[in-house]
Amino acid sequence: MTYDVETIRAHFPALSAGSVHFDSPGGTQTPASVGQAIMDTLTGPLSIRGRRSPSERNADDAVTGFRTAMADLLGADPLGIVYGRSATQLTYDFSRHLARDWAPGDEIVVSRLDHDSNIRPWVQAATHVGATVVWVDFDPSTGELPASAVAAVLTDHTRLVAVTAASNLIGTRPAIAEIAEVVHAVGAQMFVDGVHYVPHAFVDLAALGADFFVCSPYKFFGPHCGVLAADPALLEGIRPDKLLPSTDVVPERFELGTLPYETLAGVTAAVDFLAGLGDLAGGSTSRPSVSRRERLRASLRQVEAHEDSLRARLEAGLAALPGVTLYSRAADRTPTVLVGFAERTAADAAQFLSERRILAPAGSFYALEASRHLDLGDAGGLRVGLAPYSTAAEIDALLAAIAEFLSA
Repeated sequence: MTYDVETIRAHFPALSAGSVHFDSPGGTQTPASVGQAIMDTLTGPLSIRGRRSPSERNADDAVTGFRTAMADLLGADPLGIVYGRSATQLTYDFSRHLARDWAPGDEIVVSRLDHDSNIRPWVQAATHVGATVVWVDFDPSTGELPASAVAAVLTDHTRLVAVTAASNLIGTRPAIAEIAEVVHAVGAQMFVDGVHYVPHAFVDLAALGADFFVCSPYKFFGPHCGVLAADPALLEGIRPDKLLPSTDVVPERFELGTLPYETLAGVTAAVDFLAGLGDLAGGSTSRPSVSRRERLRASLRQVEAHEDSLRARLEAGLAALPGVTLYSRAADRTPTVLVGFAERTAADAAQFLSERRILAPAGSFYALEASRHLDLGDAGGLRVGLAPYSTAAEIDALLAAIAEFLSA
């Protein structure tokens, strides 16, 4: 089936402005349907949640719709879906919740492959209670983080392992299910950063084996917020600080204050749009008899095939240019390519491209440990991140611009 990228692009008002967006790891553009859902919820009758009046029901429906949509996307239980302002905020919150049960002698494992949001909260929480921080390194020559590297640092004292499902810097997708197996074998829990993984893969939380899984809807067409998924039974055993009159029901006990109902409605619309991508890309109509979960599976298979094809085109073109180094080398990786230049800085390249309305930013993108481990220091490299709306013509324009930059 042909992937009709132009039909998909027509749903994104921002793409008509003329800029080329290779900045999707920092946040995708937003389809009109998501903006419409936010506006409709915010301007419709709206009040505190309840079931007595239309305004109360609208608020309540926004919350339950959000939990169901995210559960469909992640293969989770709706009662295990927790809203947060960001993945960073949720990770900080849960690092504090879980650290209440840690003590000196306990070990917390973090990975140098990760975004700092899945490193620093755990390092700081461990330090506060006197637990030991253990680091696991990825192979800088291949970009791989095998389960054996994690297993090598585990002991009977390991309480939690924090690891990414996909590196936002170099795209590496570790074998999370294999890592979960060795982590659970020593009785530890695993906290997985899925922020860069969810936009590029069909997620099955049970198959991954993650105890906690966080993601960010604005990476897959939605509004700016964060989501945590976990087994409701696991959440039942965690007691956060909260206001005395606020509910103790899971997952609401972790969501402090009134929820942003319009944002939740936007997330639901983003999941619905993602589920419909397969229909848009193939030119078929929606199939109401097929579950949203199955439509998501079909859509994301098409997205992966499209993005992998573009990534191959991009990497082949970059490899042919003199003085260019590709740091994205793992066998299993997202369509995110980190590039370095022998005689020019990545920041200069990003500026050169920006002047030509091509957005491919430079930096370490909060994956500071990974950037340093690659000997790129804090400056990082040029990151080219593809999205479902990226095109072959845009890849060719980028390659031509980089060749011009190198010869300038």
